[in-house]
Parts: sequence; structure tokens; C-alpha cells
Amino acid sequence: MHTEVLVIGSANADLVVPAERRPGSGETVLGGDTTVLPGGKGANTAVAAARLGADVALLAAIGDDAYGAMLTESLRDAGVRTELVRKVGRPTGIAYITVTPDGENSILVSPGANSALEPGALDFAGAKVLVASLEIPLPTVEWAIAEAASAGVRTMLNLSPVAELSPRTLAALDVLLVNEHEAAALLGEGVGLGKLLELGPRSAVVTLGARGALVLTGDGETEVPAPPVEPVDTTGAGDAFTGALAASLATGVTLETAARKAARVAAISVTRRGAQPSYPSAAELEGR
Repeated sequence: MHTEVLVIGSANADLVVPAERRPGSGETVLGGDTTVLPGGKGANTAVAAARLGADVALLAAIGDDAYGAMLTESLRDAGVRTELVRKVGRPTGIAYITVTPDGENSILVSPGANSALEPGALDFAGAKVLVASLEIPLPTVEWAIAEAASAGVRTMLNLSPVAELSPRTLAALDVLLVNEHEAAALLGEGVGLGKLLELGPRSAVVTLGARGALVLTGDGETEVPAPPVEPVDTTGAGDAFTGALAASLATGVTLETAARKAARVAAISVTRRGAQPSYPSAAELEGR
């Protein structure tokens, strides 16, 4: 696949409802009007990278329905190549998202077509960076990482939602990307983040929300601060970081340099509503 960044992951329709607070068990809370937006970790990552000027292709599965058509249009408008997006006999995945006034969200995902994304013949040799994320079957993720690594492609996994990976897959990763909660799930509560590299990846990045990120390499740990902003909606911020990180790594910069740019992109994204609509272009980023 002759592309700078190859993304393998989910494509969902985001159904976003603003609410004053999240409902408790057995409780009904009235919210605002529902907004339907393109989303999904894979699609979001691809759009974020493409808006920064990277040559990006997405391998994903959608249904033959209105939500699938919306996602395809959004990807193409952002410059993402869609020849690898497969239509399957299941409905397009949907994420039900509640956003509270502080910008925080709660998300319930119905995977739908994403669950039908299976391993298949694909030439990884032309890609510079492979980015995989969950919300798709774990065997497909592990297959992609193994195939890409054997082809000499730089491999990156956004382990969200967290899942148990085989030691072989972890050892094939150039970059493991997790947030604080996912890192704790991998390591156990109270275990230092530096232990992530002992799991097998050559490097790791831990996103820390408003505090930025921590870059872990064989040379040590580097803190990357995030620009201070007033959050409006944090939906898709992690995917913005992932896409920006991949786009930067494809240009050959260091992981620390890529993480600093990714932190800026993610910070901009939380100042706007939605996931894909909130991602900045390369021109906008340079203008700040």
C-alpha cells in the first residue's frame, strides 16, 4: 500500500447529546438536541492525519446505509483515501455520546460493521507508518501489526479501548500509545509508567489529558506539556493526538517532536464540538 500513513480501525457515526449531567443507574435525564457527526477511532485518526497534510488511507468496515455514506463523504472531504473501506452486511457502527458542560464525555459504542473487519490480503510494504486502534476485532489488529512489522513498516497502536495483547504483538510495536487509565489497566494500579517498555514495545507515549503526554524511550522519559485551553468537548481528542503523531512520524521526526505537535493538535480539538469537525488543518496549526 503506497501511502505515508495506513490506518486500521473503526468508523462510527457519533450521536452526540449535550446534558447537564450523566444519568445514574435507572435514572432518566433530559438532554439537548442530538447531533450526528462522523467518528470512530480509526476514521478520526485518519482524518486528523490527513488534515495535517499526510497521505493517508483507511482500512475499515461500514454498512450500506446512510451513516456509512456520511462517513465515506467525510473521509474523502478530508483527503483520506477510501479504497480500502469495505461495505459489509451489518449496520455502520454507532457511538452514543453524552457531553457535559465541562466538556467531558461518556461513550457507549455499538460496533456493528466494525466487528466484521477481518484480516485479509494487503500489501503493507509501501506504507511508512501503520496506525491501529481497537473497536475492531483484536485478531485483525494483531494480524495487521505482525504483517506491517515484517514488511519494515513503523508500527503504532492506540490501545483504546484497552485489551490484552499477545507478547508477540507487543514486541512488534514501535510505539504503544495509551492514556493514563489504559496504562494502569496494563500495568496495575501504582506501577510506574516507565514499566510499559518492559512489556515489549520499543517506545511508548502516555497521554495525560490537559497535562500533555509522557514520552518513553530507551533513553528515558520526557514530559510534553499541553497548551492551556478552555475545553468545550473532549470527544475524539485522543484520536486527534494519534493522527497527528502518526503524520509527524511519517516525516521522519523524533517521537518527542511528533508528540509535541500532537499535543497542540489535541488541545485545539477540545475547544470545538465533535471529533472530526474539530481537527485543525496544517495551515491553521502553523498560524498559531
